Amino acid sequence: MLYVSQTLTEPHLFTSGIEGPACDQQGNVYAVNYARRHTIGKVTPEGSGSLFLELPAGATGNAIRFHQGNMFIADYTGHRILRVDMQTLQIHTFAEQPAMNQPNDLAVTKNGVWFASDPNWKQSNGMLWRIDQNGKSKLLEAGMGTTNGIEVSYDERSLYVNETVQRRIWQYDLIGGYDVSSKRLFYEFADFGLDGMRCDIKGNLYVTRYGKGTIAVLSPQGELVREITLNGKLCTNVTFGGADGRTCYVTMADTGTIESFRTETPGRCWALWNDNNGRSGAN
Repeated sequence: MLYVSQTLTEPHLFTSGIEGPACDQQGNVYAVNYARRHTIGKVTPEGSGSLFLELPAGATGNAIRFHQGNMFIADYTGHRILRVDMQTLQIHTFAEQPAMNQPNDLAVTKNGVWFASDPNWKQSNGMLWRIDQNGKSKLLEAGMGTTNGIEVSYDERSLYVNETVQRRIWQYDLIGGYDVSSKRLFYEFADFGLDGMRCDIKGNLYVTRYGKGTIAVLSPQGELVREITLNGKLCTNVTFGGADGRTCYVTMADTGTIESFRTETPGRCWALWNDNNGRSGAN
């Protein structure tokens, strides 16, 4: 049945800091803070969880993405992006930026240009960064609201960034060199918070409604298509996976679980894993 959420894992398998999530090509789901902080957990498609990785001392993960077979983790306490070799499980620092408040969520293009949201929760503001393939970072915008969820559109012509406290989603044009321009309001909600976001291959944007316990689906034209009701209320992020890319996985802070539901359309992150042009995948 489409758009009906079920709880995949046991309650409180993860802490209330559960975030991420990201799927590998085998359909496993990864999320941060498995059983305790400073960890990455791995959940099979059947819902069985295990400890996958211990992060270095002082590191706390938030977002997880895959690119070219490597796992990338936003380490918000370390002000850096970590890269994990999935074969050896060696952890390297891909990018480090002391000027960041805390790298929160990540988005990546097909050729490995990254974007990071950077909220300051105490001041209810934030920044937007670009991180190039060599790990060098560039501040794209300061003085924003509480930046959180971030995603590149399937056609890579747009970048979406939301602001949790202000409940707004901004859309930018992505231009040559992956600079941003033509910022405009894409959608504004009247209540509850916003967290992670992902696109499907038709350009729809899936947005976690933190506190409301729903996933809002917005069309490329900025119209609310549907809201999917979850079992928990504090949804923190969403990703696509499964054999056909049509399974959504949602991390839930209040229950420490991962929920899942089926969709009509595959997700962008899954599609990039399965790119027909031979490029390495990204999630």
